[in-house]
Amino acid sequence: MKLIVGLGNPGRLYIDSRHNIGFSLIRFLAKSWSVSLKKDRQLPSLIGKARIKGQDVLLAMPLTFMNLSGIAVAELVNKYDIDIEDLLVVCDDLDLELGRVRLKPRGSSGGHRGLRSIIDTLETDGFNRLRIGIGRAPLKSQTSDYVLSSFNKQEKAKIKDIIENTASCCQVWLKEGPDKCMNVFNIKNIKS
Repeated sequence: MKLIVGLGNPGRLYIDSRHNIGFSLIRFLAKSWSVSLKKDRQLPSLIGKARIKGQDVLLAMPLTFMNLSGIAVAELVNKYDIDIEDLLVVCDDLDLELGRVRLKPRGSSGGHRGLRSIIDTLETDGFNRLRIGIGRAPLKSQTSDYVLSSFNKQEKAKIKDIIENTASCCQVWLKEGPDKCMNVFNIKNIKS
């Protein structure tokens, strides 16, 4: 079974924030695949199961806050006996321009606290991570305020295409693996 986890913060306050772009992707995949996301009574996550490209796939949105994502992800990995290389974590990235996606099969957190929590809790950095660029905060802006803010009007006009492109990246990851995915998507792919 493959597990795709989108990171974000629970609650209405954060629903359309930059930091919740991972949640936006999971909701898009769930709708595209006719999957219902439901609260698992035993886990701090919304989950949905699908059969895609001949594989069982679990979609998840942790209900822990971003900095505690590792708790939810570890419980999902343990309950569903997920191999680490079959885990894909989707999150925002300040260091990538808006809309650019980058998949890596392992590596550091790059300063992302949600990824840091997952690495620390799983005690490995050997899982796939798909970063979606949200752009850098304006110079005078605080990073935390920026990631928790909503996209501006011009950015919102691009979000649908960004999410669709990222969903396509997930499909390639499922069907052909991380190497093919990196060769196709780790390029500048959404015009600013």
